[in-house]
Amino acid sequence: MFPMTPIAAALALLSCTSVLAAPAPVDNTPRSLLAQAKGLPADFEEHFFDVPLAVRVELDRQPLGEAMIVLSRDDRITLLDFTDTSDSRFSASERETWASILKPGVALGACSGQCPEQLLAVHYNLENSLLSIATENAERDLQTQRFHDQPEGGSSGLILRNQLNFNGGQDQDPGGRLGLEASGSLGNWSQTLNMQLARLGGPDDKTYHAVHELYTQRELQGSFFRLGYFTPNSEGLTRQPRSFGTSPDTAVGVMYGSSDSLAVDSPRPSVYPIFVTANRQASVEIYRDGLLINTQAVPAGLQTLDTRPLPGGIYEVEVRLIEDGQTTSTTQELIYKPVNWSNLDDRWRYNLFAGQESKLFSNWDEQDSGDMTAGASVNYLLHPRVILGLSARQVREKLQYGSSIDWSVADNTSFYANLYQTEDHGTGVDLQGLYNYGAGSLVISHNRSWLDTRNTYDTLPDGTRVRQRNVFTGETSNSSLALSHRISRKNSLSARVSHSEGNVQGVGADLGWSQRTELFGSDANWRLSLFDRPGSYSSGDARNRGVDLSVSMALGGAGQQISGSIGSRTARDGSRDNNASVGYRKNLQDHVLQSVSVTALTDTYGVGLASLANFRTDTVNGDGFLQRSSYNGNYTGGVNLDSTVVVGGQRLLMTSQYHGRGAGMIVDVESDIAGISLRADDLSGGSAALHPGRNFIPLTAYRNSSVNFDFEGNHVPAASIEPSRTRYHLNKGGVEYRKVRVMKTLTVLGRLLDPQGRPLKGHHVINHASRGVSEVDGFFSMEMHAGSPTLQVRYADQLLCQFRLDTDKHRSENNVLMIGDLRCSPDTLAEAIHKTETAG
Repeated sequence: MFPMTPIAAALALLSCTSVLAAPAPVDNTPRSLLAQAKGLPADFEEHFFDVPLAVRVELDRQPLGEAMIVLSRDDRITLLDFTDTSDSRFSASERETWASILKPGVALGACSGQCPEQLLAVHYNLENSLLSIATENAERDLQTQRFHDQPEGGSSGLILRNQLNFNGGQDQDPGGRLGLEASGSLGNWSQTLNMQLARLGGPDDKTYHAVHELYTQRELQGSFFRLGYFTPNSEGLTRQPRSFGTSPDTAVGVMYGSSDSLAVDSPRPSVYPIFVTANRQASVEIYRDGLLINTQAVPAGLQTLDTRPLPGGIYEVEVRLIEDGQTTSTTQELIYKPVNWSNLDDRWRYNLFAGQESKLFSNWDEQDSGDMTAGASVNYLLHPRVILGLSARQVREKLQYGSSIDWSVADNTSFYANLYQTEDHGTGVDLQGLYNYGAGSLVISHNRSWLDTRNTYDTLPDGTRVRQRNVFTGETSNSSLALSHRISRKNSLSARVSHSEGNVQGVGADLGWSQRTELFGSDANWRLSLFDRPGSYSSGDARNRGVDLSVSMALGGAGQQISGSIGSRTARDGSRDNNASVGYRKNLQDHVLQSVSVTALTDTYGVGLASLANFRTDTVNGDGFLQRSSYNGNYTGGVNLDSTVVVGGQRLLMTSQYHGRGAGMIVDVESDIAGISLRADDLSGGSAALHPGRNFIPLTAYRNSSVNFDFEGNHVPAASIEPSRTRYHLNKGGVEYRKVRVMKTLTVLGRLLDPQGRPLKGHHVINHASRGVSEVDGFFSMEMHAGSPTLQVRYADQLLCQFRLDTDKHRSENNVLMIGDLRCSPDTLAEAIHKTETAG
């Protein structure tokens, strides 16, 4: 940012005063800068040209931002930087586009020759310090863009996610799974691969393998086209009508349907606000599924978070309040932004597929192959509050039909019904009603579905696994009434009554009470549960009745928690099973282990143990567990690993970073400072931490946006980041590559003189790290790369002189280098070249 000189500020004040004192008629004819400056006193005119000036910038009569510019006598304007853009409706990418046009300098007046971004004219008005930009879109109605444009020429890249799961125990054959999920981009087509290799363990010692998806897809404005080998799903629909019985496995064919992948999200807040209370100025980080999706600053006191930038949908987030670099509170909140479909000009959502049931690299015996399959599903917007659905498809030579209605009766009441039928299976129904009354909610549901437990296993007392004894195949039904009521800020009540038929028979009831309080000076959560549920194999077919009281409490250290419970339930033989447990959990910072927990429990059968650890490295993340059964004393354990291989820009990286937004960027960070920490903020949402070396940044597919690079934390070192921002535009699966340099800098103070010792004003002083502009008296200040102490002086695109500074010969205080007077003459160019050649 370039400070406004006192005289320049006085100039602006004088201009405003003259306007108030003598209103002049509006003159629509642009005047030259010299003509506008004629009325100024000579001393003020000297401070008008070739010095930094603060102005407002408008684009087609809409505010683009406040900026610092330099005006020259030849009617040219040069942008130094935007200083404030809070009142601008333009996106950061649009502002960055115009900054790249204005920074090299443009001529005032009508544009001639090559005119970027449909530029017509640029005008500066001295009276109100306004820089106006006019384009061919000036007289057009501003319409909200409905869809994102795809990248010109498409994109390329590959993101391969690897998941490895392993489990086993005493007297139990080990099982495991290897899953590969690949997403690639080639031009404007995206490719998807999903394959699995699994061993179930237990009596089934066969190794299963199958490819579930291998297709290419093209996103269009409002629709998509898929070709290849896939599992027919409900992509493209707002509400998917359920089907009764089996679902289609994999098929080779085509699919076409509606799509919102390219749709522009309209920012809107969550229905239910989120509050935080900070003791001092702080920041808030919002995480979804462990991924940072938004961060914002908050002042002290009770504050409401801005939820408009968050994605649409209904989902839980973790909100972390950070004060002075320390996380002082963490809460779980619900984002309620249902994707309301209310555009009556676009009433239809649809999904069509056709092909042949097939299997690829699969040895699953129950997977059919050879039959033709086809289906269609549609949604119709009958009313902004009513969505109708209808589906029909053929699976394994059986016809399946489904219908649905989604009715938002009022803002606090909604109703959903689904009626479906399948040949040789029967008729099913799914009914749900929700009523929200402010202090709580009431949910009523009833459904009938098809259940098949032939491939479900039980564990015997000796640890072996056998097929479930109560194998059930047929219709089941369940009806329930659930109440959730908030008694006060610290007390809440929940209750549920259900009735089941089929595999489980009978009526069940659950009653719970939760309270947040303080125990021994620490926050504590209490929960009391009473239950009476239908019997099952694990309760000796007797009703499972009992009570459970649990408490969890934060300990003195950050991220530490202790918990305990005591209760009674029905044992495996139908008798009483009194039980108790105690547990400890600790979250770790700056460590491979993210968290560890251990729990000891006792019941009628003996003592059991359970431990869990979450870990993360630069290349892999996961968790592992170890348990000891109180029933038979056997140990079981398992490990889950997750890693991603990213290929793009002729670079390769293995990372533990999750790529949930569809695209990504490989970034190499080179730094003059050891142990530096950076952060990358995606302007479309989300951020990632960076360190020296190779990094991965998850990006939002299809968005024409940019990434900002900045230092992590509040203590910013004397260094510059080049580049500080980079643009991207990628399809799903696309990956780009960037190199970022962190250069140690010094603040340079000096004065620029000509060979005769007269001050040079309005000259651009340039270094690798930044640039400055000399004031009227020749003084300038700027950041300079400490490892490359060279300065170039330019005026009107001409290189006038160049200096190579010896930092040891100048006075330095608090990382500020005072270099005194610099005489600019052409001799310094030859001298600089000679020194470079000698050093080489």
